[in-house]
Amino acid sequence: MKDGFIRVASASFEVKLGNVQENAHQITEQIKIAHEKNTQILVFPELCLTGYTLQDIFFQARVLNEAREQLLMIKEYTKDLNMLIVIGLPLEVKNKIYNCAAVLFDGEILGIVPKTYIPNYHEFYEARHFASAPQENIDIKIGDNEYISFGSRIIFRDVNHPYLQIGVEICEDVWAPLPPSTNHCLNGATLILNPSASNDLTGKSDYRRQLISTHSAQCVCGYVYTNACLGESSTDIVFSGHHLICENGVTLKESQQYENGIIYADMDIEKLARERMEMTTYENQFDDKYWTYDFEFNDVDLELTRYYDPHPFVPSDENKRAIRCKEVFDIQIHGLIQRLKAAHIQKVVIGISGGLDSTLALLVATMAYKKLNYPLTDIIAVTMPCFGTTSRTKNNALMMMEECGVTSLTVDIGDAVHQHFQDIGQDPNIHDVTYENCQARERTQVLMDIANKVGGIVIGTGDLSEVALGWSTYNGDHMSMYGVNVSVPKTLVRYLVDYISSLYKGEKLEAILQDILDTPVSPELIPADDDKITQKTEDIVGPYELHDFFLYHHARFHYEPAKLFRIASIAYQNKYDKETIKKWLTLFYRRFFTQQFKRSCIPDGPKVGSVALSPRGDLRMPSDADVSAWLQECEKL
Repeated sequence: MKDGFIRVASASFEVKLGNVQENAHQITEQIKIAHEKNTQILVFPELCLTGYTLQDIFFQARVLNEAREQLLMIKEYTKDLNMLIVIGLPLEVKNKIYNCAAVLFDGEILGIVPKTYIPNYHEFYEARHFASAPQENIDIKIGDNEYISFGSRIIFRDVNHPYLQIGVEICEDVWAPLPPSTNHCLNGATLILNPSASNDLTGKSDYRRQLISTHSAQCVCGYVYTNACLGESSTDIVFSGHHLICENGVTLKESQQYENGIIYADMDIEKLARERMEMTTYENQFDDKYWTYDFEFNDVDLELTRYYDPHPFVPSDENKRAIRCKEVFDIQIHGLIQRLKAAHIQKVVIGISGGLDSTLALLVATMAYKKLNYPLTDIIAVTMPCFGTTSRTKNNALMMMEECGVTSLTVDIGDAVHQHFQDIGQDPNIHDVTYENCQARERTQVLMDIANKVGGIVIGTGDLSEVALGWSTYNGDHMSMYGVNVSVPKTLVRYLVDYISSLYKGEKLEAILQDILDTPVSPELIPADDDKITQKTEDIVGPYELHDFFLYHHARFHYEPAKLFRIASIAYQNKYDKETIKKWLTLFYRRFFTQQFKRSCIPDGPKVGSVALSPRGDLRMPSDADVSAWLQECEKL
């Protein structure tokens, strides 16, 4: 289970009602297929060994005895496969019949879990045949000398990979108000397996999908739901074989309905465990009625089939992306509105460079003022050209300010910066970090002093990606009174500006915003070459899309460098080679750790997504933390 990944599968076949031997043969055939694909956990449907729709034939001793015999045969077949397999069958225990899931591993029956909630409404009448699971676990005899644990409170634990703990429930159990899987998870289970026989109805597949996905999110678990398919009786109902493999609210894989076969997914069990560690409301229970049974998976270095979105902050679907952009824009707007109301301030000052970040900040302020019915002229937008400013960015800044109807100021800081160079003995021909930062700090001084003059506050424009990398000048563009972009990643900023431009369809502002979108990202602190931008940020710190990917998985799931490198190599396999990914991943870790001192005193700003770096909320980190362990692992990649 390298890096916490395990391959799970749901399998169904055309069941032969009452022909237990043939069903057992089909089960072993599918086990063989799944094993060849490095599957470690395989789940079959409810009562698949006999068929779910046998009705009163379940009372026949021949069927019950044959089910036991074939279970033992399948058990022997699983020797040396190193697979955990769940099979549904009826079992007679103490003069009652139970709807059960047998859990097999390497030639052993680890345990048998009976169904807890027995449906007896509408098209279901299981209570005619089956008893509900007993309140406490017991041992039962299967075969000549084999005693097996029988009960609904059993956890199956992989001793080699402690994050992997498995609970089992059956069909209706998950539809109950308090599913057994909820208690399983509170008692340590990270993966729930559900052999099911849920018939199809109009709209039911949508509900089923939502149910399983949502339940996996509530329990912060993986969930494998395997449904009965073709072969069951169609006297009154039909089964479609709707399998679902979900992980914490995300559907990793879904079957094509009315087609028997196997679906596979690579589940990240370690990620689930990490999620629970952070959730203080996820409280463990230590129910002494639970029994734990150990097994040992061998390590399998899977060639992952799992998809990783190269842009985790940006929905790939156009409609979902528009919804996301509207939500983020609304949060930014109303965060600023609340700050203005609370501070009893009506004027704001924003530095406008003609780049994406300052453009977004101005658009946020403009919309906030419209909602507050404040005069737009109380937004003081300041462009401060200097050595690296090009006419393209300056003109875009001026035209945008005009179209937004805000107060526009131009303050050329060239003379002031030259004077400062003289004051500190800086050679203006040396384009080093001092040369750059003097400009950034002069701009912030201008903004702060104008804000004092007009009785307003300075709105920060820096985004989340810059905060993560420390790509700002300390006490320069790093500082403001309220940062509206502080938790918006760079990859999303671009789509936000594009979304907002669509709100001005056909207007001059739309064309201006589109040209800003086409302008290379640059701080413009190095002199331009023939009025062309010479300093491109991504040439220095690397592609923002890579850094946003690193940031999302590092901050959200705390992946180790090797795992982050592995999934980045999958996400960008058609764009960046592994050496390129390693180079920028190493830089990401170095800058993320060494630049924490800037984040420790970052201004207020609204959180818009699941990843943010405010020291007051999402990231409490010492500024002097040592990055060596992360860099050492990067070096080994």
